[in-house]
This record gives sequence, C-alpha cells and structure tokens, in this order.
Amino acid sequence: MNVTATAIPGVLLIAPRVFSDDRGFFYESWNARAFAAAGIDASFVQDNHSRSRRGVLRGLHYQIEHAQGKLVRTVAGEVYDVVVDLRRGSPTFGRSLGMTLSAQNRLMLWIPPGFAHGFLALSEHAEFLYKTTDTWYPEHERTLLWSDPALRIEWPYDGAPILTPKDAAGTPLAAADVYA
Repeated sequence: MNVTATAIPGVLLIAPRVFSDDRGFFYESWNARAFAAAGIDASFVQDNHSRSRRGVLRGLHYQIEHAQGKLVRTVAGEVYDVVVDLRRGSPTFGRSLGMTLSAQNRLMLWIPPGFAHGFLALSEHAEFLYKTTDTWYPEHERTLLWSDPALRIEWPYDGAPILTPKDAAGTPLAAADVYA
C-alpha cells in the first residue's frame, strides 16, 4: 500500500495495492501489521456500512467523549469525504480537508480521533464503509454545521443537499464542543 500524508497532520490517504485480472480484483483493506508500519496502530471495535443516494450529506459528526478514529472507504459509487480538525491545541484547528473517495479509485482515508467527519454522495448511489476505534455513544455525539463559512468547505454539489434534521441543525465551529 502507499500511504500519503495530507495537509492535516495525522490524516492519511491510503492507496491499497490492488491485484487485478480478468476475474476481477483483490486488495487488503486492513492489515494490522502493514498499517502499524505506516503509523496507524489502531484497534477497531465497530464496522459501519451506509448507503446514500445522490445529494445526501451525512455529518459532520464526532463524539466529544469516546472520540473515534476511523478508516473510511467507498465500495460502490463516489463520495466527497470531509474531515475537520477539532483538536484545540493543533496548528490546524478548525481546518477542513476534503477529497473524493470512490469504488473506482479505491482510496481509503485514516482519520485519527479528534476530528469531525462527513461525506456527500456524488453518484446515484454510494456505499460507504468505515471501521471505528470506539463504539457509538449517542449521548456524546455532536454535529458540526456542514455549511459553516468558518470551515471553508467547498462541497461539490449544486443545490441543497439532503440532510437529516440533526445534520441541518449542526453547531457552528465557534460554538462547538471541541477537544482539549
């Protein structure tokens, strides 16, 4: 696999080694030894799978307690994936990073604890998988406002995205609970 640092320290872009032939393809999406050698020494406790239609925006979610590290990828379709650094002491606090993850490019993103995360489905349907380092605690979940101008996220979508009421009512960064 090829692991590339991003503009936000700790967030890593992972391009797995893909073996393709006339039957299809194979790749390892997780190998504890290989990922640890790349600096990702995580123990995963939960796997999640979501399916979204074009225009659905999920996020920007995080847990203020029981912060989750996430290894994310798209296995069908295409999404625009976004992370926001919520670590108050970080030199990149409040900065966002977005990129396209698709079944075609097979890229994965490692998001360490301390970040809000969300994605926008760009294809007719998108299936998104993510492994987490802690389980979901609804009482600790927070939602950062996806459209907060302070985040400077350029969502690649014309029109209004499809949101849950919780995501539509997210908190702007200036008022959000963040990590010490």
